[in-house]
Amino acid sequence: MPAIKDSHIVKIAVKYVDNTPQMYPQLIEFDQRQPLSAIIQNLCSSWGIPDAESYALQFDGINYVTEKNRNEVKNGTVLKLRFSPSKTTNDILEKLRSGTDDEKVAELRELQVLSADNTFALEFIKEQGLRLIIALIEDAECEERILDLALCSFVQLMEHGTISWDILEPSFIMRNVAFINGCSKPEIVQSALSILENIVQSSNKYALVEKEITLETLLKLLRDATRTQVQQNTIALLNALFIKADDGKRRLLAATLGSKQYRSVINSVITPTMGAEMAHQLYVLQTLTLGLLEQRMKTAMDVQDQDAQEKIKELRRIAFEADGIEPMPDVTARRQHGSSYSSHYKKLGFKCDINPAQDFFETPPGTLALDCMIYFARNYTQSYTKVVHENSCRADEHECPFGRTSIELVKVLCDIFRIGESPSEQGQEFYPMFFTHDHPFEEFFCICIVVLNKTWKDMRATTEDFVKVFSVVREQIVRSIVGRPASLEDFKAKIHTFTYNTITTLRQQERTSREECESTASAIVNLKKKITPEIRALIKEQRLGYLIVGTRFCKYSGGKRERDKYWYVRLSPNHKVIHYGDCDEKTVPTLEELSNKLPVIEIRQMLVGKECPHMKEMRAKKASTPLGFSLVPESSEQPTLDFIAPDEATFNYWTDGINALLGQPMTSKQQEEDFEMLLSMEIKLRLLDTEGVDISKDPPPIPAEPENYDFCFDS
Repeated sequence: MPAIKDSHIVKIAVKYVDNTPQMYPQLIEFDQRQPLSAIIQNLCSSWGIPDAESYALQFDGINYVTEKNRNEVKNGTVLKLRFSPSKTTNDILEKLRSGTDDEKVAELRELQVLSADNTFALEFIKEQGLRLIIALIEDAECEERILDLALCSFVQLMEHGTISWDILEPSFIMRNVAFINGCSKPEIVQSALSILENIVQSSNKYALVEKEITLETLLKLLRDATRTQVQQNTIALLNALFIKADDGKRRLLAATLGSKQYRSVINSVITPTMGAEMAHQLYVLQTLTLGLLEQRMKTAMDVQDQDAQEKIKELRRIAFEADGIEPMPDVTARRQHGSSYSSHYKKLGFKCDINPAQDFFETPPGTLALDCMIYFARNYTQSYTKVVHENSCRADEHECPFGRTSIELVKVLCDIFRIGESPSEQGQEFYPMFFTHDHPFEEFFCICIVVLNKTWKDMRATTEDFVKVFSVVREQIVRSIVGRPASLEDFKAKIHTFTYNTITTLRQQERTSREECESTASAIVNLKKKITPEIRALIKEQRLGYLIVGTRFCKYSGGKRERDKYWYVRLSPNHKVIHYGDCDEKTVPTLEELSNKLPVIEIRQMLVGKECPHMKEMRAKKASTPLGFSLVPESSEQPTLDFIAPDEATFNYWTDGINALLGQPMTSKQQEEDFEMLLSMEIKLRLLDTEGVDISKDPPPIPAEPENYDFCFDS
């Protein structure tokens, strides 16, 4: 009778610190119920190593094995026996206090690597190591090579979130400011920028950074930086200062960034090869600058606002008075002028022609719509008057009301670009064209209002078609911004290609490609039933193939996204093990390079959305991402494997794939869309030979039996 397998015992290999000669690796049985100290004692005894309490086990990476994470040790895991965090910390501190410069450099290099492990970082900080690193950084006579490594180590130690950024003294902050203002070594500047960004975000001393770091300094760094990482960290610091600034300072900052010389600097960092983190920082910057429009968007017009009233009058003057100068009516002519003005406001397309201010009571778009309209009238007077007068000459039922459509258009643009929403942790969708003009939103509106007027005319629309027209216009805009136009001129050229006829053709093509065979003939219904299992199996195969290729996920800590920290997860080709581990932004690790494993057979269930334990922290921070899911192991002692997908497609593919592995039905909306599309395509392909042949809804009737069956035989 075969022996019963003990689920608490796994077979692993242990090597002694980087395969030291004469210390051959050991193959052992790792008992999860046995204390780590006892396992280490047995290993040391086998190798003849005294002082076992000075040693610890480490994964084949940087993380130490602890009582909390020991469940990650699985069959086939390779561990290292090396000095414990306490012993290593004491050795490093001793050399940093009294060693030569070369010895300090060697120890700092090791510290830089080990600081990424939370266990070591806690021990190092407990032994006052962080204070020593701070002292090295503040030392004006510190060598550049030591300074560089000390700064990197400091950043790594602080990223664990165990120490508050409020502990930092002004002298330390000013030292980092000095690095940015005067240090030429990119690595030092990069670390200093990261430190100052965290101080602005997470410390009560952000005002000191705001005072000492000028916009000119940051833009000079962007222009002169030789490393992409420096540019990335510079924009991150710029975003942090933007978020912390009050409304007045934000507007001043945005106005400065919008000027031509600064725009060219920011545009210089936008390249086809930029990484995901750079794209995220540019997205944040765009969201913050466009977010300044929120106040006007949410402000209803005050009838007592003289400036707004003058803008409405100016819209009328520019449209209907050739010289643009409004004659002041005398008392006896006011009634006549009032009647004339009302007719003009009606031609301008306001719903309330007696008092057009009422058209701007709705929020959004509020007074932002009036700002865009007057900008169009002042800067593109010829186009403005053409739009107004063309519609004045049309029959009442076919005129495109400029006022009403402009207000609705601004509302649509605010929705498309999510004006007023906070930047998301995952967002990367920015548009270079918004960094090419000092009034990008207003310019964008001017392009779209001309296109809207043309679309209205092409559709021969009436006021009853208002919703239909804006459905087409929204699609024209959305299709035109795909691919991130480099400039407003590029967007203008692209949107003019999406005419009403083009949109109609595209819609028809897409509808045809999506639509399910509408026939309800029994033969078609039976065919659908026959091929449905094949389509489901094909989708399952695709999902599992996606998991085998794997995905790079961002790391999160305490509900906050860790910048430049990623991990990679992929399924083994035999569909039995999920491999995962740390990675960088661009490299795709192999299965062998992913040291952590989770056998599929040990997954009890999958949680999604609000059910996930890690989403509680995200909800506490009011994060908008709903794309979290967790894998729950069979063992209650083993922690869940928590994910936050970078986008909805990745979320759907992974949750479908996990459900397929667990023998559960795939339930995502994407799976249903894929199924409908593939089923429709397969039906159409199989019916190609019947094209032109009418397929009756019901099968033909069975004819009556003949009088005899003699015709079946030859006489």
